[in-house]
Amino acid sequence: MTVSSTHLVLLPSFNTGPKLTAVVTEVLRQGWPVLVVIDGSDDGSEQPLLALEKTEPSLTVRSLPKNSGKGAAVLAGAHYALARGFTHALVMDSDGQHPAASISPFMEISREHPNALVLGKPLFPSNIPIERLYGRKLSNGLVWVELLGTGVKDTLFGFRVYPLFSLVATLAPRRTGRRYDFDTEAAVRMAWSGVLPLNVAAPVRYFSQAEGGVSHYRYVRDNLRMISMHANLLVELVFRRWPALLRHRRLWKANPAWLRFNRCTSS
Repeated sequence: MTVSSTHLVLLPSFNTGPKLTAVVTEVLRQGWPVLVVIDGSDDGSEQPLLALEKTEPSLTVRSLPKNSGKGAAVLAGAHYALARGFTHALVMDSDGQHPAASISPFMEISREHPNALVLGKPLFPSNIPIERLYGRKLSNGLVWVELLGTGVKDTLFGFRVYPLFSLVATLAPRRTGRRYDFDTEAAVRMAWSGVLPLNVAAPVRYFSQAEGGVSHYRYVRDNLRMISMHANLLVELVFRRWPALLRHRRLWKANPAWLRFNRCTSS
């Protein structure tokens, strides 16, 4: 496979532990350039990757001086990738929840529809934590309102291919969307700007702590941040965004890609 000069895999990572090297190794086998953004980790998880970077031309590791959040790490990676000529990035978790076998199908859809945001629609395993399942149902319902209908099937699933220029133009001027609110705010605001959302099914895995699973989500702090984000989005929708959004939705519904990827995955 010829290494892509337009599409890369972007993995933000904060204190992921030994799982990080295993995930990066698995991703490299898929044949795509890989950019890992270390978001101020202090567990030493980046050290094996820095050694691997010296012998693996497809791997680039960049480190942020302090932990700034997932969204900040993704945007830092997006700026770096754009400066080096890349146009799209598949963002995925660095803890192994997203199987690397899904990378190439998503990249090919992005190549076919370069102006679209290709969103993962998760196929959940039986061991998904119940609080995550019901929490995302609430978030998905709010996004349904914020988009005046269907468009983003799962707002919290971070396995996505972003058109980088659109992502940066939408979120970089803002101060929000820098932590766990990134996935939701990016999807909503990119849709508001007219970016076509395409939903593609992808499996997700959950690992116990004994299996190396890592989660830095803090339910009180991060849920309050999500509530604030949704409140701000709803207010902005009502007072500013809805006329343009209705125009965008009419264009989406006339697009064959919308019919192909969104109607067949409707829930």
